Amino acid sequence: MKTVTLTFPELFLLVATRAMLGAGIALLLARRLSDTQRETTGTLLTAIGVLTTVPPAFEVLGKSSRE
Repeated sequence: MKTVTLTFPELFLLVATRAMLGAGIALLLARRLSDTQRETTGTLLTAIGVLTTVPPAFEVLGKSSRE
């Protein structure tokens, strides 16, 4: 088993970006907003979540292989 040590800011960044991704997907599937509002907000949150998750994920994967 590999052990990865993360600082609190790194952990918070990973959790926050995954939360944005999840919120965006949830909004895309929800029916409480108008179609235009739901699509715009959901797409934006999903895109932000995906784009901001990639760099920290590579950092974490890099830490596990170095140690």
